[in-house]
Amino acid sequence: MYKVLLVDDEKIILDGISQMIDWRSLGTELVGTAANGVDAYERIKELAPDIVISDIRMPGMDGLDLVAAVSRDFPGVRFALLSGFGEFDYASKAMQYGVKHYLLKPTNELKISEALSEIIAELDSDIARERFVGEMKQELSKVMPHVKDQVLKEFVTNKTYGSRDWDYYRKLFGFEFERPVRLLLFQLEGTAAEFEHLFAVKNIAEDLLATTLLSTTIGDHVLVLIEDALEPEELFRVIREIRATFRHYYKRDTTIALSEANRITEARALYQETLRCLSHRFYLGEGGLITRKDTGEQEGEAMDALSFDTEALTMPVQSGHREEAEEALASLIQGLKRAQLDIDRTKTYVIQQFVSLIRLGDPQQMNRYYRQMSELAGMDTLQAMQAALEETVRELAQYHYDRNVVKITSIVRKVIDIVEAQLGNSELSLNLVASEMLYMNADYLGKLFKKETGEKFSNYVVKARVKKATELWSDNPEIKIFEMAELLGFGDNPQYFSQVFKKQMGCTPSEYAKQTDNSAF
Repeated sequence: MYKVLLVDDEKIILDGISQMIDWRSLGTELVGTAANGVDAYERIKELAPDIVISDIRMPGMDGLDLVAAVSRDFPGVRFALLSGFGEFDYASKAMQYGVKHYLLKPTNELKISEALSEIIAELDSDIARERFVGEMKQELSKVMPHVKDQVLKEFVTNKTYGSRDWDYYRKLFGFEFERPVRLLLFQLEGTAAEFEHLFAVKNIAEDLLATTLLSTTIGDHVLVLIEDALEPEELFRVIREIRATFRHYYKRDTTIALSEANRITEARALYQETLRCLSHRFYLGEGGLITRKDTGEQEGEAMDALSFDTEALTMPVQSGHREEAEEALASLIQGLKRAQLDIDRTKTYVIQQFVSLIRLGDPQQMNRYYRQMSELAGMDTLQAMQAALEETVRELAQYHYDRNVVKITSIVRKVIDIVEAQLGNSELSLNLVASEMLYMNADYLGKLFKKETGEKFSNYVVKARVKKATELWSDNPEIKIFEMAELLGFGDNPQYFSQVFKKQMGCTPSEYAKQTDNSAF
């Protein structure tokens, strides 16, 4: 039950209201009364009421001063003010403190009960909103580790992420640092890595490296992003401790690649650096720590004359962008021709690219892809290999394009269904649908909607509302214009509704209704 405090300097009014209201039936309890504002403020501190019904004219501290003081110190308290006929202008000043309910003296049981019911509905709504926000925060805290995991994975594998993206996620994660970062890439030695082992390495690294910002698993590797806050000797010591701890518990060794320090926005380049470092375990042996200095690679120097990046081709294929994918393949082939590597090494690059592509394909086609890979390895010319790759690129780009189209169509269908159901909602907007109903980015959803329907979301809603109006008037020409405006989400603005209707239909609502039925409004 909500607690109510009653304040008035006239005892007869206090007693009258106290006795005339059935407090319990309204879900309230009268916890006390006060004869003036000063007394009321002390009673509010003592009793913590949810609602205060107060006269506005009182000696000492009047109702307006009481509202100001309580709004400052106890902002959750709701007010209903009692005022005389000539005091309303004065009472309306309380609006700046959120007071919405005024009762003109003399009042009666019905008016007080109505005001209390409205305030209670507001309090219930606030509680529901706070509960919802609390639940959302709780859910966010549960998924945040997964979000961090995915964000790091995206930052090191997706070329489109930049400083603005990082600024957004830094605020989301509460990161406050300005130093450069480093990447640690762990590879487990021995048999195929199990998830339990990858998870263990990830957690040991997070526990021992106090400078850890983000961590994730990528395939059979564990990737850890750290702030470059430790001296090299101390960092190397902690890395050795991570390796020793994991080996102690799981009897398996790890090889660890450590990148140089750089800006967070260069995380993708740092990741490529750690991959190149790990590739040198063939020469340096399993286990231990590998840095760029151990590989003999100088800053800015690639492994050879060919800058080979499988993602340059796989990303447009996965997006269903066939032309962009074909351009990326042509660029790869030209790079191989310019590099003039030995045949076996060129074949290695091509097959590596082919493997990265077929991972994006239909799992049911894997046996066919494996046969193609064997055929690819036996080809004698780069031209033949290029033709085979082109066919695979076209097939996979179309496969992902078709999947994306189905996905987009499904999303837009949901938007259209929501619009049909929400035509009477004056708050209907793209932001509302995106953020509160589909949990999507509004800009992205707007682009999908226009691409699929040919209409901007706002234009579509207007046309849908006008169409609905014509249907309703066909069924019942007696519907008034202001009623139709309210029914279709134009609120209390029938004039705007009339303007929109005339623009769409070429006639006013009145003219249309007369055409539908000879009787005038």
